[in-house]
Amino acid sequence: MSPSVSALKALPVSDDREAVVAHLNAIAGGLDLPGRLKAARAALAGKLTFTTSFGLEDQAIAHAILDQGLDIDLVTLDTGRLFQETHDVWAATEARYGVRIRAVAPEASAVAALLADQGANGFRNSVAARQDCCHVRKVLPLKAALDGAQGWITGLRADQSAHRAAVPFAAIDAERGLIKINPLYDWTRDDAVAFTRQHAVPVNELHGRGFLSIGCAPCTRAVQPGEPERAGRWWWEDEGKNECGLHANPLHLAARAKFKEAQHS
Repeated sequence: MSPSVSALKALPVSDDREAVVAHLNAIAGGLDLPGRLKAARAALAGKLTFTTSFGLEDQAIAHAILDQGLDIDLVTLDTGRLFQETHDVWAATEARYGVRIRAVAPEASAVAALLADQGANGFRNSVAARQDCCHVRKVLPLKAALDGAQGWITGLRADQSAHRAAVPFAAIDAERGLIKINPLYDWTRDDAVAFTRQHAVPVNELHGRGFLSIGCAPCTRAVQPGEPERAGRWWWEDEGKNECGLHANPLHLAARAKFKEAQHS
């Protein structure tokens, strides 16, 4: 569906986060992906940051941002343990759109302390250990990536998992003090596939090998027929715990508290 010009003109640029979120959610259903991103950019006066992992959804969003030349900061979290195929699609994206996508890496001292504590693959020893690894390699770098941002764009879809089922187009992220924008909240995976094919967007080769959700190499496997989309993430853990902490839940908040306590001990 094409974006409504009148809706875009009516969008308020306001410091009232609740008003902005309410307005964005009210008009989201009448906008296509480019229109949603344009509306989010129009609604927020300050810095708007999109964090990409170069997965299918993020590639669709990147295309809609770059094709329109929107003033949105593109950042990726380079955890130090990404697949080579992820680096390949990163390079292909930069070549296709003539841009450089800024990388934020974990602090070397934090990684060194993590490895000294749990070893190279100690994250497999427990959920808590894995959460610690995700916290150092992803959550803390995200904080740096979002520094100064008024809004954060993500590739979340409501149908990806039960944990994400209630995700809206826009919401207040109270923990980070910004507005979180999920432009694909009501899309299916098939919608994302169709969009990237229609626009000849580079996609990760691993998707064609059954890797439907792609993170760090040691923590991602291909999904088997009949498995949920995110079943290949941290598959050795109990079902329902397969989130990294970028999108907070009680498990990850506990991991963050533990990390902060260790830092001050």
